[in-house]
Amino acid sequence: MVELIEYIAKSLVDEPEKVKVSSQEGEDVNNILLQVSSTDMGKVIGKQGRIAKAIRSILKAVSLKEEIKVNLEIDEIQEWFNLYRRDY
Repeated sequence: MVELIEYIAKSLVDEPEKVKVSSQEGEDVNNILLQVSSTDMGKVIGKQGRIAKAIRSILKAVSLKEEIKVNLEIDEIQEWFNLYRRDY
């Protein structure tokens, strides 16, 4: 499933090299974290969250087939220049 999310996300964004997907398997749920560049967040989420909902629908279909629960979390990558930025 991680490979599927990574493929979908990389085809949507302008900076595919910055896409990171990680997975944590819990007792009853598999948590997938999708991280993209802050400039690509809108492309992954879409207007009113439509693209994010579509990605979650695909995950739900795959998870029903494999009989597991999946949770997708979308976050932006914290880049070094954003961490040290000061607002004056």
